[in-house]
Amino acid sequence: MRDTSLDVAVVGMAARLPGPSDFRQWWDGIVKGQTFLASIPRDDLLRRGVPAHHVDDPDYVPVHGVLEGVDRFDNDFFRISPREAERMDPQHRLALEVAWQALEDAGVRPNGGALRTGVFASSTGSTYLRWILARQQPDPGAMDDLIHGTEPDFLASRISYKLGLTGPAMAVQTACSSSLVAVHLAVQSLINGDCEQAVVVATGMNYPQAGYIHLPGGVQSRTGRLRPFDSEADGVVGGSGAACVVLRLLSDVTEDEVEPHGVILGTAINNDGSGKAGYYAPSLEGQERAIREAIHTADIDASTLGYLQMHGTGTSVGDPLEWSAASSALTAEGAVPGQIAVGAVKANIGHLDACAGLASLVTTLTVLKTGTVPPIAGFRELNPLIADPTSPLFVPGEATPWTAAEPRRAGISAFGIGGTNAHVIVEAARRSPETAEAPRSDGADGPLVLPVSAASAAALTRSTEALADWLDAEKPALAEVARTLVTGRAELNHRRAVVASTVQEAASLLRRRPDQAPQPTTTPPLIFAFPGQGAQHPGMAKAYQQVLPGFSAALDRVLQALPAPLRDRVGRALDDSEFPADQLDRTDLAQPAIFCLQVAAVSALRELGVKPSAVLGHSLGELAAATAAGVLDVGAAVAFVVERGKAMQACPPGRMLALACCESQARELIAGTGLEIAAVNGPEACVVAGTEEEIRLLSERVDAGTLQRVLRTTRGFHSRLVDPAREALRDAVSGLRTLPATCVFASGLRAGVSEVGEVPDPVTWVDAARSEVRFGDALAALAVRFPGAVAVEIGPGRPLASLLEAADLRTAVLGSPEPETSELALRTGLADLWAGGYPVALADLTPPARAVHLPAYPFAGPRHVPQVAADAPVTTTAGASPGTPATGAAEAGQPAEPVMTDPATLVRTSWRELFGHENLTDSTDFFDAGGDSLLITRLVRKLNQALGIRIPVRDLLRARTLGGHVTVVAEALQKQN
Repeated sequence: MRDTSLDVAVVGMAARLPGPSDFRQWWDGIVKGQTFLASIPRDDLLRRGVPAHHVDDPDYVPVHGVLEGVDRFDNDFFRISPREAERMDPQHRLALEVAWQALEDAGVRPNGGALRTGVFASSTGSTYLRWILARQQPDPGAMDDLIHGTEPDFLASRISYKLGLTGPAMAVQTACSSSLVAVHLAVQSLINGDCEQAVVVATGMNYPQAGYIHLPGGVQSRTGRLRPFDSEADGVVGGSGAACVVLRLLSDVTEDEVEPHGVILGTAINNDGSGKAGYYAPSLEGQERAIREAIHTADIDASTLGYLQMHGTGTSVGDPLEWSAASSALTAEGAVPGQIAVGAVKANIGHLDACAGLASLVTTLTVLKTGTVPPIAGFRELNPLIADPTSPLFVPGEATPWTAAEPRRAGISAFGIGGTNAHVIVEAARRSPETAEAPRSDGADGPLVLPVSAASAAALTRSTEALADWLDAEKPALAEVARTLVTGRAELNHRRAVVASTVQEAASLLRRRPDQAPQPTTTPPLIFAFPGQGAQHPGMAKAYQQVLPGFSAALDRVLQALPAPLRDRVGRALDDSEFPADQLDRTDLAQPAIFCLQVAAVSALRELGVKPSAVLGHSLGELAAATAAGVLDVGAAVAFVVERGKAMQACPPGRMLALACCESQARELIAGTGLEIAAVNGPEACVVAGTEEEIRLLSERVDAGTLQRVLRTTRGFHSRLVDPAREALRDAVSGLRTLPATCVFASGLRAGVSEVGEVPDPVTWVDAARSEVRFGDALAALAVRFPGAVAVEIGPGRPLASLLEAADLRTAVLGSPEPETSELALRTGLADLWAGGYPVALADLTPPARAVHLPAYPFAGPRHVPQVAADAPVTTTAGASPGTPATGAAEAGQPAEPVMTDPATLVRTSWRELFGHENLTDSTDFFDAGGDSLLITRLVRKLNQALGIRIPVRDLLRARTLGGHVTVVAEALQKQN
């Protein structure tokens, strides 16, 4: 029984390889034996900057494994300025993007920092840097940017910095074996405890992507066809790509985390030393030793292997030697003739140099996962130099199902120029019985919130469409999808969230194109609005109990402040949909019930992260608002509401009528009657109160064109009919103590708003029971105080929704007039708040479930190409247009005469040159735009040389914004003069 404690799971994976961008389509091509090497037309080669004398050379082979879109990079996503992005090797850009995608695939928030994550990065030497230097001599500052953005040394640390990863970060460079050596080092780092998670990322790309000049006797193919182990193999063809895997110790991966793509059982690396014909020559002994050591480390017998992804360069020396070394090693470790199928993905995509090992690993893991062994693309006949009937290796002529031993196991080889050899043994993921037998979902799992976010509106659209397509194709358990989206994805600025009960419904909702309002740069203020009596219904707390995790406990705490008999009745009224509605309409029960619901809901929302900037209430709702603002202690407020309800219930019966008309019209309608204005809720919303007969007569006289509605009350609140309650209310309020407000508080009894720290007079709530409710004025005051605010109505139903919208406040609706849709409405309202940028802890609303591999972030940034002339060496200022001359000796590091100019123009021009941004405003933050401490020193140098003064760096660091920098420079000039 082998020890599995050191096994390492591949939990995340991402790759961008020659061929289709969709990995499933790419794999379909691999299975079909397709070749993704492209013959590049002459005009394209010239446009890419390949000299014409090379293109027209008879030995030039215009073939390459081309990776599309390598000039595109989502620099804003990573807070990198356009100018810095332009100076980064496309390999560095690709590495950032695939590292992010692989972490997402692992179900880990890339910038979450929950695990100590190491980065092991490899890349091909920067031909991008050499291409630029052949065409210009950058100034010293630009040269620093170029070095940091192109050299392999800085790749791992840049990824760690941009993704917030705190484990070891190291560059791994051993030529063609680099990325598989990086896998070995990452495995060792996990085993040694240096990190809890490892990101292994590699890129391989020459700039520009083009062909090559074939040298007779060289290793590159004359025909432009890479045919490993074939009798017609004549050499290697290059390709471009990027890949990343995320590794964890298998023992650390819990049942609720993503199912691994596969498991690494053992790894080994070594070097040939001097025991070979030359530095560039491979060594049979070194390769054989690496394979055997990996098998020993994995603690397996070679008889359990069924597949070997070989280095497979298609060269006349390398192929026979590799076949012989592998055959010898595997035979010695227990393999039998014809047991192990051979793969060589280089035949499909070309040799990706530093990325070759990871491309092989990704391919092999997919073989093990799918159980399909693909052919070697273009293979016709085995090289007679390696034909050996005793070898355990064979080349499959077509795609075949896995027929070897179970569990599925395979080996991967990578051998670097200079003799560094690496071999990795992998096994198919061990699926738990629950996972293996889990049916695909087509039933109801919800309603559940499915949040999607992106860094731009266009990326958000791509993300939602990709997720919808995936849901339709995979039909997963909706709870697993929701859990992964909530806990495994970063929360970016552009957001959308849907609430669905089935996978089909979720896909349909995601495909709907919502009206895309401009995304606010900051989250708007949030207003809690509390309705009064009138919308109550039996069981009105059930939706809150089902959705908000902390609600039930909060409600129990509030109910404890009620007298025992009333406590039981209120509890049943809130929880039981069958509770008699006529009893709940009684004021002495309705008011405590509504108040307890609202106070508990506020507590639960705060636990979710939803906190108000301001509060207001309607009638009874003012007491809930005061409690939410910290003005009233919960226990004292409950006691007052109980007495208020009893006092109101003891008043003579009455009715209330809502009218869709302005205040002056309402006063005309009630002139000469005993009716009174009870509330002015808005420009076209009034409520009148009086006896039942008075209300009936008015209702009959109201013009048919005026909307009216009799409210669900049995008392004429805010009218003479509640005068008998005033003495009891004064007694009840005598012991009420008010506290300083913790947020802005608007009242219908006073103009304007109460600011934080104000202490209202308790008598306010005695007067409020009798006075007109000027709710519309309170709304208007808040709209002025908080322009663009979002209002959340808290209570049963949504009686205030139309009033809030009429006041030009955007609303997030948490209630529904129909009890059966209340839960959906509450989840939808919370989802809307999250989508609006509020910190709603959606994880608390999502049931436990296993994370799944979801479609990764769809990067599609703008093009970034070096700003140099493409046809001949020239000298340009960094950031200048192609062909423009350098700006002078100052850029070359020589002293320059001061050039006096308008400080605002100078600062803005300098920012544009340094960042490459065109759309800059005075509020643009230097560091948000992609600046850093190095760049600010370059800015200071530019300004000092242009103005002939000394501006302290610390002053610009403090100012931060473009407008702040203009002010600093203007003040410095003024002092100088």
